[in-house]
Amino acid sequence: MTTAPPAPPGLLGDTPERNYGRKLQLFNAFAEPELRALIDGLGLRSGQQALDAGCGVGSTTLWLAERVAPGGMALGIDLATAHTRIARAAGGAAVVLQADIARPPLRPGSFDLVWCVNTINHLREPLGAARTLAGLLRPGGRLALGQSHLLPEMVFAWDARLERVATEANRAYYRDKYGLREADTTAIRALVGLLRGAGLRQVRPQTVVVERVAPLAPADEAYLVEALFRGYWGDHLRPYLDPDDWAALAALCDPASATFCLRRPDFHYIQTFTLVTGTL
Repeated sequence: MTTAPPAPPGLLGDTPERNYGRKLQLFNAFAEPELRALIDGLGLRSGQQALDAGCGVGSTTLWLAERVAPGGMALGIDLATAHTRIARAAGGAAVVLQADIARPPLRPGSFDLVWCVNTINHLREPLGAARTLAGLLRPGGRLALGQSHLLPEMVFAWDARLERVATEANRAYYRDKYGLREADTTAIRALVGLLRGAGLRQVRPQTVVVERVAPLAPADEAYLVEALFRGYWGDHLRPYLDPDDWAALAALCDPASATFCLRRPDFHYIQTFTLVTGTL
């Protein structure tokens, strides 16, 4: 008896064994007000069925469950074992399943809403995945694809050049790490095209600004320090930057530094989040 070979890792290295649950928890806590407002704007009703495709640690799955209660169901699916374990441990009314959203073990025509956020960009065939997810919708159901950072973020309001070179260095690092071309990481901007290519109608984009200023709430500071400064802009960027730029970036991002940027009274952070919905 032969076993099927394991599926190749996703475009950004995703496998069932990979775990970036802490980063997902940080983002969900940071962007919770904006994400909840977008969910509220979808007009979900009690008794409906919602799928959180690429649910990560399950925060959004729980928020969807709140909107379809009583009598409805929110199901979250994610590829990673660690993510689904965290999501199940959170409890609540949501159901969590470990599965590949490109090959979901779900009955077609089952859901009133499929929500898929910061996930489709991890897939090697995003249009095929969008068509698969659209096939899970009931007639009149909606697919919502969301993505952070379709527009450049602002971190150092006082130093746009350093912010730009750090962002470019981060992109170069990830292209090298996963063997990608620049087109592989920029095509995701075409969310409208994905939904139209999947045969959906009434395609509507909405972009919101996630904006924070000093003094920051604990969840905002935790996200910026752990996910952005130590994660995306960590020591791995040193070879990609001029030594002077690296030294300036490291000092601004270090909580122990006298120039730590989050302590500045003029700190002003902006990122965007885009949600595009389409109807079957």
